[in-house]
Order: sequence, then C-alpha cells, then structure tokens
Amino acid sequence: MPVQSLTLKDNLLTIGGDDPLLPQLIHAINHATEIEIAVSFIQPSGLDLLLPSIHEAIERRENTDSPLKLRVLTSDYLHITHPIALRALIELEGEHVEVKVFETNNRSFHLKSYIFVRTDAAKSFYNGTAYIGSNNISKAALTYAHEWCLRLDYRQPEDSAEAKQFHYIREQFDKLFHHASAVNITDAWINHYIKNRKPPKLSVVGDASLLDEDEYTPNQAQVEALEALNRTRSAGFTRGLVVMGTGMGKMWLSAFDAKQMNAKRVLFVAHREEILTQALNTFAKLWPEKSAGYYNGKEKSLSKDMLFASVQTIGQLTHLSNFDKSHFDYVIVDEFHHASARTYINVLNYFEPRFLLGLTATPERTDQANILSLCNDNLVYERNLVHGIDDNILVPFHYYGIWDDSVNYQEIPWRNGKFDPSELDAQFATTQRASHIFKHWKEKKQSRTLAFCISKKHADYMAEHFNNTFASLGYKALSVHSESTVLRNEALTMLDKGEIQVLFSVDLFNEGTDLPSIDTVLMLRPTDSNIIFIQQLGRGLRRHEDKTHLVVLDFIGNHRSFLNKQEILGIEKGSDLSEYKGQPVDSPKLGKGCFTNIDPEVVNFWQQLTKKLRYSAQEEFEHLTNHLGHRPRAVEFYHKGYDLSKVNKQNGSWLELVASMTGSDNLIAIARSHSDFFLDAIQKMSMTKCFKAILLEAFLELDGFNHPPTIKELSQKSWHVLSRYPKLKSRDLSSKVKEATPESKEWIQYWSRNPINALTGGNKTKGKVWFSLSDDRMMANFSVEPELIQDFHDFTKELVDLQLTKYSERK
Repeated sequence: MPVQSLTLKDNLLTIGGDDPLLPQLIHAINHATEIEIAVSFIQPSGLDLLLPSIHEAIERRENTDSPLKLRVLTSDYLHITHPIALRALIELEGEHVEVKVFETNNRSFHLKSYIFVRTDAAKSFYNGTAYIGSNNISKAALTYAHEWCLRLDYRQPEDSAEAKQFHYIREQFDKLFHHASAVNITDAWINHYIKNRKPPKLSVVGDASLLDEDEYTPNQAQVEALEALNRTRSAGFTRGLVVMGTGMGKMWLSAFDAKQMNAKRVLFVAHREEILTQALNTFAKLWPEKSAGYYNGKEKSLSKDMLFASVQTIGQLTHLSNFDKSHFDYVIVDEFHHASARTYINVLNYFEPRFLLGLTATPERTDQANILSLCNDNLVYERNLVHGIDDNILVPFHYYGIWDDSVNYQEIPWRNGKFDPSELDAQFATTQRASHIFKHWKEKKQSRTLAFCISKKHADYMAEHFNNTFASLGYKALSVHSESTVLRNEALTMLDKGEIQVLFSVDLFNEGTDLPSIDTVLMLRPTDSNIIFIQQLGRGLRRHEDKTHLVVLDFIGNHRSFLNKQEILGIEKGSDLSEYKGQPVDSPKLGKGCFTNIDPEVVNFWQQLTKKLRYSAQEEFEHLTNHLGHRPRAVEFYHKGYDLSKVNKQNGSWLELVASMTGSDNLIAIARSHSDFFLDAIQKMSMTKCFKAILLEAFLELDGFNHPPTIKELSQKSWHVLSRYPKLKSRDLSSKVKEATPESKEWIQYWSRNPINALTGGNKTKGKVWFSLSDDRMMANFSVEPELIQDFHDFTKELVDLQLTKYSERK
C-alpha cells in the first residue's frame, strides 16, 4: 500500500486568516513517522491545538515496529515561552520523544520550522514536508494571525533539488538540537525558569500572537462548589462527592479546589489515559509552579508534586506500596461511578489524604447510593444536567424515542445482564434497520451527528450503507474505532468542519470528548446503564454559537431493559404514559426547553410490560444491574426502594441472592459456609448508635480477618473512622467523650466498654457471638479459607455500608 502524502493542498504558501497553518500541521502529525519542531516561543493556547493529535499519534504507533519519533526545540528567548506549555511538553510519553530548550543568554532565537517525515515499516519509502515561516506555537499564530509560511515537499528520488534542500533543513535542525545550548527540559529547569521569568508586556512586544494572557477563573457553579467544599472540610469531613453534569467543569473544579486548599501533593486517579492527559494539562495551566507526571503502564513517576494515575496501575497493591499512606494530601477520583471496582477500592482504602474528592456526572440518587457510601455519605454539591440546562451552561435537548421495529430483541439471548454481542451484530447490520434509522435521521437531523454503535462491524456497516445511500445528496459519513484507518482527532475535525455529516463510533466518545458543534446524537445500541446513556447524551450538550438545541434519536426495542429509559426521561413511575403517545411533551424535569416525543408503539409496549411484570427479588436485581451497568451493591438496592426483607424471604439473604445471580464461585462458597454471619451479624444488626458498624469498618481496615488487631489498635482506628462521619460523631458521642483523643486512655476504655464489648458477647445477648477477645485481640470465632478472604472482606464492607446508610437516614 502506498504511503499517504503528508500535504493537504497545492499552494506552497500559507498566509493565516482564511488560510491557517493549523489544519496542515494536524494532517501532517496524523500521518508522520518522524516529527521535528523548532520554534522560538510556545504558548498553551497553540499547544492545546496540537497536543490531541500528538498524543494520538504517539499512542497509535507505540506498539508498532516504528514508534513515532518526536523532537521539539523551543527557547527561553525574552522569557516568552510559557512554563505551562513546558510542563505539558515534558510529560509527552514515548520512547523516542525528546524535548529541549535553547538557552539563548540574550542572543536572539527566531526559528519557526515544522518538519515531518513519513516512511513505511520496511523503510523502503520516504517522503517529507517542511514548513518554514513566521508561525510560533500560539492559537493566534496557527489560526487567525497574518503569518506567512512556505512549504517544501520532498519525494524520491534522492538527487532532486527538493531532496537536497529537505535534507539540508533536517541537518540544520539536528545541528541546533545537539548544540551545547540546547538542554533537556526538566522539572528543575522549569522551576528555575519560573523563578527568574520576566516576560515582556504585550504592549511592548506589539504582537498578540506571542503571548497568552488568559486568566483561569471558576464559573458560577464552580464558585458555589468551591464554597461548599470549604464548608464541608470545616465541618470535619475528609471525603466528599461532587456531582456535576457533563460539560460543567468537574476537572477544573478539582484543580481550583486543590489550589484553594494549598495542597502540597495531589493525586488524580482515572480509568482512561485521555482523562489523565486532560487533567494534567488542566492542573498545569492553573498551577505551573508544581511538577506533574503520570503513574501508568508506561511511566511510574514517584516524586512529582501532582501525579495523574491510571487506576488499573496504581490500584494494584504492589504499586500502592510505593507510596506512604499520607504521601498525598489531596486525592481526586474522577468518574467516581466506577469506584465500586476492586482497583478503586484499593486506592480508597489505602491513602489517607487531608481530603479526598469524588467526581461524577451520575444523574440520580440510585446511581449515587453506593459511591456516596465510599465518600462517607457526604454529598457536598450537586449540579446535574438539568441545572446546567436551566442555567444556560448547556443546551436543551429534544428527545425522540423511536420504535425499533427492525429488531426483535426478545429473540436475542440475554446473558449476564447484556444482549449476546454476536446476535446483536447479526440483527443490527441489516439493510432494513439502516434504512429505518436513516429515514428518521433525514427527517429530524441538524448539521453534525455523532452516532453510537454496538460494535466495530456495526459502525463500519452503518458508514458504508450511509455513503451508498446519501452520496448523491452530498452527504458523507465515517466510522471511527480502535482499528479504523481514520484517527479520532481527524474524524472529529472533519465533522466539525462539515466535511462529513455523521460519525459512527464505538465507545470512543462516551467520556472526555469535547466537540461543541455536535447537534444531533444517534443512539443505535441498547445502553446497559443510565450512566452510559447520560454520557452519550452529554456529548452534544455543549453550547456552540450555531446551536440552539440538541436532537436525540434513540431507537427503543421490545425488551424490558428499555424500561430504564423512563427514569432517565423524567417519566413518573407508574404513569399511564398516555400523554407521551407520539406527542412532544415539555419535560421541566429534564431542563428548560427540553421535550420528549415517544412513538406510540414504544408507549404501548411499556404499558403492557408495566401491567404484566411483578418482579421477584431476582428480577429486581437483574433490572437494577441493567440500569446501573454493574452488579448492584446492597446500598444501591436499598436506595432503589427494593425490599430487602423480600430478598431474605425469597433467597435467604442478600449474600445468597448475589451469589446465585452472579455465579461467583467464591461467593457461592462463602454463602454455603457463612450466610448466617452475614445475615444475622450484619444485615440484621440492631443499632441504637452507629458504633458497631464503625467498629466493623475499623476491623476491616486493619485487615482483622487476617491479622486480629489489639483493643488499642482497634479503638484508635475506630476513632479515625468515626471522625470521617462528623454528623454521626456529633450525634452519638457525649460532649465529654468528644474531647478524647484516639490515643487517650479515656477513649480506649470507652470504646472497649461499648461496641467491642457488645460484639464480643459482653452484653450477654441470646444470639450467637461472632467475635471474641483473646490475648487483648479481637478475632472472629470462625475461620475463612485464605482464597476467600478478600471476597469475604469486601462483602462485609458492603453490608456495613448498608447499615451506616440506613442508620444515617433513620436518624
């Protein structure tokens, strides 16, 4: 296959304004195997335009035989290069990435050159492009400013004049890059640069393209959240959850709050590399004085002031042990709705920061129930999508629930809370269904459509069918996924510029995508959870100058899992739905200016289903699993309004229900031997105060099933656990005991007389005693097989969370 050309157009001169350099640079980055950049000055505004393409180019080629080679040279001339840009540059990851700064010592340095090389894997084909002109890296210089830049294209043969000139340019770059004054950029170098930097005023420079003078300030919602966070810390909370809808600035909020708390060391945890990259760039902009780095599969920074960590890596116990428990005084866990996963739990249980902030855009209390318990039941601030729409931060949406008559979902196997993927593929990639979708798209579309598909095969099929159907009308579509030839940033740019009308995707754009011009969303796959639905909806809610509202076309089929849509759409449970039959209904619960319009066939199906279904505990469990996208924990089941006493009657206990529904061998074994402990000792625990649940949580944190703790250790840990729940501590402790310190004799004696005594049978209760004291240690009166300990521990914590939640609400 021939190697794709690096260039875009015939003109060799780029002049800015209507003829900007940026598109050519991005195109060249996307298709280069080697990149060499030398510019006098770099500003964050310009680097932000290039970084997504650079990151994707590095990622795309990192596991190939020819990883991307990137060399960047800038200068300290006149102190114009911004330290924020330098922080972002030194964190570019790649085996062949080098970033240097030319120390000018008052000697002028005015280079503006961009060199790109492309070869095939065998190095048998070679072409290149060099841009030499006046463009530094700033938004103005790369887009609207008057900048002249000449392009030189090189193609084989080697003896051509262009080839000689191209090689000469590369030789001169290499000479400068290895000059004695060109030094590697390090955190120490940047720290020294910040200390001594005295950039000229814009009025002195006389060129708006050279300097960024943007100030980063919180919006109104962020100001309110920052005030709430200060109040919650003053009240004694060390953890808190903030719920902010997609597009309302959760990441910036966390950066503002870390700075207002004057955190010494910050840890930001997320599950996707794109989120970590965005977070590092955000924090570096607000706080360039601090060093920043990654902790992930490729890089393991240990000494950075701000660390951006992949939960899949840092969540492993072997990696956590590289840090002291109090190493970070501020921890942020983004997309906190994932926090039930084991790796997240490891992070939450290990670190002891001054404050831990959970961030999520989760839409409703059921979804918050479990994650809220992981933040000590402390919901600090909530501004969901409805608030964002009402406050004109986000645009309203017009939702169309369209009957998916081309697929019989009741014939598709349903396994582990999901439709069988291969069967979905077979029924989704059909001419009949594509024609049905395109008919409705053509009637209701706006200008830029993002479509969510079930698989790569489905996305490719839809794009091909669309192009065959609409090419004569001037419409074009692309599919983009992990194996597509078109890169993510290329596809989004083409959609933004109107070069394509529809982008069919698979999972790439659920989170973290910011393309405000998207004004139509096609939901072509059954969404397994409300969270995914809201994330996909959020891709089109950003405000844009050419957009008044978002159109959502959601194709709904004949399966009970689609009943989840009612809750998302603000439809009252038990409503007869008659008002929704094919009529646009204003939905104030969804936000000002929103409406829903649901096909009569959908309404009829929902009505029949609602009348027919009377759920068993198992069906309720399955329903909630589909709704949340993960196995529900006990507190989520409770907050959904389901009856746990019905669970006990029909299944014996919550443990036995979960074991039977998940098929977990470990949970089945635990239920076989220990179901009475979980039911009688925890699930049915009587509490006049919160102390027994707090004691059990402390026991777990001390790994008590493996290493029985002493009374002193247990009492001290319990004091710290109780302090995370300041409302419960204030309510349940007498004024005198509140003054006791965790190490004091008074506290240890008080805690020993109360919950420790109660749990070890000192109150002479008639029921079975599950714990005892031996050699001043509290231990379980039963043994658990070593291979079951972790699951046993986790399930105990799950039921302790349930008890604390129920107790807090009762009080």
